[in-house]
Amino acid sequence: MAAGAPFALAGSIALALSGTPANAVDTRSDQRMLRALPASADRAPATLRALRGASGALPANYIVKRGDTINAIATRFGLRTVDVLALNGLSWKSVIYPGQVLRLTGSAAAAQTAPVAAAPRAASGTYTIKAGDTISSIAQRHGLSVRSVLAANRLGWSSVIYPGQKLVIPGGAAPAAPAAPAPRPPAAAPSVGGTYVVRAGDTISSIAQRHGVSVRSVLAANKLGWSSIIYPGEKIAIPLKAAPAAAVVSIPGFDAEQLSNAKLIVRIGRQLGVPDRGIAIALGAAMQESGMRNLGWGDRDSVGLFQQRPSAGWGTEAQVKDATRATKAFYGGHSDPNGITTQGLLDIPGWQSMTFTQAAQAVQVSAYPDAYAQWEKPAAAWLAALR
Repeated sequence: MAAGAPFALAGSIALALSGTPANAVDTRSDQRMLRALPASADRAPATLRALRGASGALPANYIVKRGDTINAIATRFGLRTVDVLALNGLSWKSVIYPGQVLRLTGSAAAAQTAPVAAAPRAASGTYTIKAGDTISSIAQRHGLSVRSVLAANRLGWSSVIYPGQKLVIPGGAAPAAPAAPAPRPPAAAPSVGGTYVVRAGDTISSIAQRHGVSVRSVLAANKLGWSSIIYPGEKIAIPLKAAPAAAVVSIPGFDAEQLSNAKLIVRIGRQLGVPDRGIAIALGAAMQESGMRNLGWGDRDSVGLFQQRPSAGWGTEAQVKDATRATKAFYGGHSDPNGITTQGLLDIPGWQSMTFTQAAQAVQVSAYPDAYAQWEKPAAAWLAALR
């Protein structure tokens, strides 16, 4: 460009000098537009070479660093933001991230075309551009949309404006004060665990990593998309961390019914405050008597998980077949559903000093008292697996 010739830099480039956004480029309308600057602000080729380095050579590629924006990168190497976007197939809404490689030289992709406004208004006058103007500020001053001004002047989002240039102002509206920006919809309440105020250089991925949550969950909590822009000062809802999935418990050789009954015996024992050894004795007794199954048959009138007999006062047949009730009856104590009619483990004086077999036999009164010994070690392993 010849010295002294009018030119304009992108408004987003100018704005980048006063603050570093947390995204690829600023996309608010006054940041997307190109700011008109005085002719004295023109850069000479020597200045551009100084920006690129002592040799004046422009590197073919640039690796994005934390806090970078397309605007800042373009300014650093004396390029136009729109050219860097085009070279890399990016748009004004594109998000860049640390480690990404950007092209600075080569054939540019096809230039972005301006969105065409439907049925633009008929022209009602002209406006002469002054230093510092942007398309957005001109549109706001005349109570118009940016799209309508672009369409009336056959301009695109990447078009350059300069002081002294005349713009056609479409008719129909009187100047009006700029409307307040619409607030972003609130984050989904059930998943939010707090908020975070965006700082310069932040990205959604860095915020998610800092709080130990996924990028997708942060986007969802704030109703954002992958191309959404964040900016310093904005509040981001932080979703709650997902609870770790419960470990799948299994016991070798147990099927679903046996595992369910073993869990029941352990759970009730914990609720009643039974020591671990007492719970292990209950597990061994149930395995010996029923194979850890809630049977509807047995020796004489014996039924259920512990093969308790209605004729011996353990309850009705239906009660004895209730696995929860039968387990509480085996443990006995203050929660014994049979009261003092039967004697559970906790009701036996000195049970804790007895051997595994002696304690189980004291409750079950089996014809085979020594049979419980074989389950002492397995029962301890089952209890350890079900903690």
